[in-house]
Amino acid sequence: MKLHWQTHTYLLKFPFRIARSVRTQVESVCIELEHDGIVGRGEAVPSARYGESIESTIAFLQKLDLAEFPSPFYREDILDHADAMAEGNHAAKCAVDLALHDWMGKALGRPLHQIWGLNPARTAPCSYTIGIGTEEEIRHKLEEATDFPILKVKLGSEHDRKTMDTIRSLTDKKLYVDVNEGWKTRDLALERVRWLRDYGVLFVEQPMPAAQADDLRWLRDHSELPLMADESFIRLRNLPAVAQAFDGINIKLMKCTGLREAQRIIAAARALGMKVMLGCMIESSIAISAGAQLSPLVDYADLDGNVLISNDPFDGIRNTAGVLQLNDRPGLGLR
Repeated sequence: MKLHWQTHTYLLKFPFRIARSVRTQVESVCIELEHDGIVGRGEAVPSARYGESIESTIAFLQKLDLAEFPSPFYREDILDHADAMAEGNHAAKCAVDLALHDWMGKALGRPLHQIWGLNPARTAPCSYTIGIGTEEEIRHKLEEATDFPILKVKLGSEHDRKTMDTIRSLTDKKLYVDVNEGWKTRDLALERVRWLRDYGVLFVEQPMPAAQADDLRWLRDHSELPLMADESFIRLRNLPAVAQAFDGINIKLMKCTGLREAQRIIAAARALGMKVMLGCMIESSIAISAGAQLSPLVDYADLDGNVLISNDPFDGIRNTAGVLQLNDRPGLGLR
């Protein structure tokens, strides 16, 4: 097996603001895993929020030795080996996981969702993300999201009420709210959760910092809206603790190490009676198409990362008016 990689810079159509940052571009590492004339593709989009970077991703890949494995079909052994190499490095591990799955599907000549026996007509509805911005910026973003029936609104600033008023004056679409840890006290969080109900919001994602676990448990006991975990949830091992403070989880491949772990998380979350969303970073069609393969298994999809960039180097799963269209191309479905 040969492993190659190169970095990419994705340019955003609009400045992307959340409670803790603003970005106009995103860096990624795209990898190719080659064996028997077949190339599997993967992607890492490291996040500083989780202590990862382009440099740490490349350093991890440089240390990864696949010589002892005769084929990518030894997926379990390869992923166990990669996971044991070092703590963290979840995005790098995800890139390897995606490349292995893409290679496997191409070797078998089937898309992953078909190999897993999933019905492509049952993909979860996909939302379009509206970042924090001025009233004019929000109007432009809503125009861009005209065909999407569900909006995911970023809050977590002193302008939250104005943002919601602007959006509701322009649309009656279904709304999710994502605070990205932006509300720092339990009283503020409870106050805003209560008035968000009046705007018809369906759930609130990560209302407070992950480090405030006690406050999050208190908020869940008092909240009239369901709470979804994002920054509080990384991978399978911390699901039991998260289940005490949230009604559902947002699974992101870049955080949980990839498709193998995501499948395990979905099964465990269902056993705990939790709702499940598939989310993303700002990613190309490589990672978005990977996540979409699992979308028939979940309640919600927030897989719009490739829609937000202007220079996606790949064509993959199509997002048509908020409906994820799984194709019949093998592996991740990329071209």
